[in-house]
Amino acid sequence: MSTYIVGRNPVIESLQSGSQGIERICIVEGNRHARIRRIVTMAEQAGIPIKYCARRELDRLEPSLPHQGVVAVVRSAHYSDLSSVLSNIQRCEDNALLVVLDGIQDPRNFGAILRTAEAANADAVIIPKDRAVGITPAVHKASAGASAHIPIVRVTNLARTLDALKDAGIWVAGAAEDASCLYTDADFSVPLCLVFGSEGTGIRRLVKQKCDYLVHLPMLGKIASLNVSVAGGILLYEVVRQRQTR
Repeated sequence: MSTYIVGRNPVIESLQSGSQGIERICIVEGNRHARIRRIVTMAEQAGIPIKYCARRELDRLEPSLPHQGVVAVVRSAHYSDLSSVLSNIQRCEDNALLVVLDGIQDPRNFGAILRTAEAANADAVIIPKDRAVGITPAVHKASAGASAHIPIVRVTNLARTLDALKDAGIWVAGAAEDASCLYTDADFSVPLCLVFGSEGTGIRRLVKQKCDYLVHLPMLGKIASLNVSVAGGILLYEVVRQRQTR
């Protein structure tokens, strides 16, 4: 089953990451944009077929997203293996940084978190197979190409996965409104996994119980919570801040 990477920057990032799984690249006839020319050069160097077609053909491939004159056709969504991610972490001298998303439904939130996680040099993002958005064209687009660079792991049971992470020496911190610990008071300099819940209900009870501790962001106005991608950005860069200053 094929999926699509839509837009100039996401396609370029996918090509830069090694172009794994790209079957062909479809380009609107007559498009001479500099980034399109760059895509053509990169695709030719990688031996990826290029198909020039009418704009309406690209519109039909992924009608919900602006394609900017280019769509990459990919064989299927690629997910990484948790054991491989943990093996890579063990070989690396830096402290681990993982992100677990417990039931994120909005592809824009997922893509935004992928973008921030990649920018913060996280080792991987872990999602459940059920009741959560996976890798889709909208996720690729929202991540601005970051989905091509950061490993995405999909697991059947998040609670057991958190146990495996803890067995590997990784601390698990969940973001929750009712947590007693302020996020700046937590020690994020250790090998760490940050857990974020769904847009509506937050972290599920069993997953929350598996966390070593919970942290909250101060809400000083009238609303009770932040968008999950915003909260993710704040906590990920608190990790970066602490690790650069300690």
